[in-house]
Amino acid sequence: MSADIHGGRAKCLQRLIRLNMPVPKTVALPFRTVHRIAAGGVPDTGAILAHFGPQPLLSVRPSSQDPDWGGPGAILNIGMCDVRHAQLCDEIGERAATSLYLRFIQSFATHVARLDDEMFTLPDTPDHEALALALRTYEEEADEPFPQDVGRQLADVLRSMARAWEGTTARILRKAKGAPEDAGLGLVVQQMVLGVGPGDSGSGVIQFVDPLTGERQVTGRYLSQSQGRDALAAGSEALYLTRDPRGPSLEELCPEPFAELVACGERARARLREEMQIEFTLHGGRLAILDAIRVNRGSRAKVRIAVELAEDGIISPEEAVMRVDPQALSELLHRQVAPGAARDVITRGIAASPGAARGRIVFSATDAQASASRGEDCILVRRETTPEDIRGMHAAVGVLTVRGGVTSHAAVIGRGLGLPCVVGASDLRLDRKAKRLVAPDGRRFAEGETITVDGTTGEVLAGAPVMVEAALDGAFQQLLDWADAARDIGVRANADTPADAQTARNFRAEGIGLCRTEHMFFEAERLSVMREMIFADTGEDRAAVLERLLPMQRGDFAELFEIMAGSPVCIRLFDPPLHEFLPSDRQGMRSLADVLDLPLSDVEARVEALEEYNPMLGMRGVRLGVTVPEIYEMQARAIFEATIAASKRGAKVVPEIMIPLVSAMREVELVKTRIDAVAVNVYNETGADFAYKLGVMVETPRAALRAGDIAPHCQFLSFGTNDLTQMTYGLSRDDAGRFMSAYVKARVFPEDPFHTLDIDGVGELLTMGAERARDSVPGITLSICGEHGGSRSAIAFSRAIGLDYVSCSPFRVPAARLSAAQLAIADRQIGDGLEVG
Repeated sequence: MSADIHGGRAKCLQRLIRLNMPVPKTVALPFRTVHRIAAGGVPDTGAILAHFGPQPLLSVRPSSQDPDWGGPGAILNIGMCDVRHAQLCDEIGERAATSLYLRFIQSFATHVARLDDEMFTLPDTPDHEALALALRTYEEEADEPFPQDVGRQLADVLRSMARAWEGTTARILRKAKGAPEDAGLGLVVQQMVLGVGPGDSGSGVIQFVDPLTGERQVTGRYLSQSQGRDALAAGSEALYLTRDPRGPSLEELCPEPFAELVACGERARARLREEMQIEFTLHGGRLAILDAIRVNRGSRAKVRIAVELAEDGIISPEEAVMRVDPQALSELLHRQVAPGAARDVITRGIAASPGAARGRIVFSATDAQASASRGEDCILVRRETTPEDIRGMHAAVGVLTVRGGVTSHAAVIGRGLGLPCVVGASDLRLDRKAKRLVAPDGRRFAEGETITVDGTTGEVLAGAPVMVEAALDGAFQQLLDWADAARDIGVRANADTPADAQTARNFRAEGIGLCRTEHMFFEAERLSVMREMIFADTGEDRAAVLERLLPMQRGDFAELFEIMAGSPVCIRLFDPPLHEFLPSDRQGMRSLADVLDLPLSDVEARVEALEEYNPMLGMRGVRLGVTVPEIYEMQARAIFEATIAASKRGAKVVPEIMIPLVSAMREVELVKTRIDAVAVNVYNETGADFAYKLGVMVETPRAALRAGDIAPHCQFLSFGTNDLTQMTYGLSRDDAGRFMSAYVKARVFPEDPFHTLDIDGVGELLTMGAERARDSVPGITLSICGEHGGSRSAIAFSRAIGLDYVSCSPFRVPAARLSAAQLAIADRQIGDGLEVG
């Protein structure tokens, strides 16, 4: 029997039977039979009933390939009729027998005959009058007497469940859970164990781990005189399973069946290699196992269960690695809205940085800092963030923007900080003058009111729902240790600050693959120096001003090197256009004029001169390095002097200096000449010997196409997929969120290319660039450092084209390590399978 033919429930029951568990007699119908019944075929009830003897009582349960895909509800007590009711009155008593008959009439009427469920509510007293009323009501509503033949009943149940599975609503629900359109359903016909009657009779559910934490403990409920999962819905009448000071337990009431039940659970764990939830029934003190399903579990439990199964020798470490969804690791790193918590959804945007945070609404970075200084959590709400908002983002517990996509400024910085972030909530209206948000449904949320951003789902919630805390434990670390032993591609982190670097170190990144130095310039003291440099008229004046930034940069880099303790650190030289450092409003310009002691007209003229129609394609990156070389020279000196200082205090440092936005080989030659000259000057001044590597960030299509020319002038190339995607598509990554969902729905793009790496288009440029670079310089180091680098598809592609490592936000590092390991293990398994075949 195969789960691909009969479904997971049928396969599991077969294995329970082989483990000598007390499973009632069961017949499994395969997918093809159920599909034929749904299409109008007549069920062969005679062949099925032949297995169960005369006048059987049966249940039918769904058996889909994956339990998470669901299916129609179980139908119990098939075979109940007037004759069988009379027999059971003598065997188990009139009240119990009538209760079973009424329950079957209700299920058959509402789920099979599709009659109004309000007409068939179960009475408080299951007596002869209630039964007569139910049968009369059925006949009136269905225009026929309640069927008395078990074959007819079974055929109708099978037909109803088969058709329900293939209905439009069921298909939509399955598709939402990841099931294929043509997913099949099996049906399991099983002899009833009543759970009602004399002696110790009842039903319950038991599992042996906590579904949230994964800790080993017996949980569940048992209800005397009940069927199915009634115990879970019961109140104080249900019994605990193990001895409990709060009330009576099954362990005390029925010690022998309880001990047998626990033994079955241990056997199932060892032989099924999984933590199972078991549905059981007692009838006259005898135990029957009706069903067993994989325990539904939260992210923390997923990790712990997989690790403990491996540590107990039940599965291999590699299988434990394969069992955990990388997304589960990401969820463990952040607070989350508690499962089942009430959600008052204001709007939905793009889930840009995972985790959930609640706090007071603030509308500026200054207000966020003030809120943090008072010890009050706040959510920074902006139309879109800019580098000037970084201080506010550091102060806030979450970020919400009206505009932006998954590679927008807010998203990138949010992921780097581990800050829950929702972007592109375009249905929100931001009224900055009135300091309030207006929701799509008209509700208004003023500054100071509490909201919650869920960066895992993209939802913005009113109020403060119940949260669960982040959970990193020994199982988390053990799983990643096994993952590191299996993977075959490096994983670094994008880290812009010492705090980012420490996070990367804590998550065991193999170095820093991208340090964006411009983020170091937006602190108040440094910003004023940058503005003064922008207003300098000559290279000498610019160099003199930048001399004041040199010790600050040197300190930044030295701290990064010391935190990373000899691991590689790749520093991208200054990238953004200079206008980002200047105020855009008249009040800001007036304040700047006061600080610089310049006429307001001069400030306005300089701001206007630096304005560009498309600054992301203008004077930025290497273009600044060529035309305003003093910035790169200062940064190179700071890197070299920090290298010397850090190497003296700890492990030897070999910094990697990366030139951004390169399009032509000559740009690399010009910048390299100046950086090499600075290195010589630093060596001459200090007498200290040091090494460094120079590389290029490939983020223009031309750089990818001409990688063969560029490679001989550097030691590494790192593909910046954010800008490369933007330039390949001709899309603004900050504005594409406005229409991207419509494009994906219309199947113009299969996915948002800023969220999922475009293997066909951008991937072709990456492949060409990698091939041409390696043809020119066989040993050159190649990597991806865009935000795509943490995604599974990008890691798979990077492995396929032979890149050396990927780099992603620090909080994506654990998931990237796990994804890389799973891909390597899967490849080995495929290889082993081919060899065996």
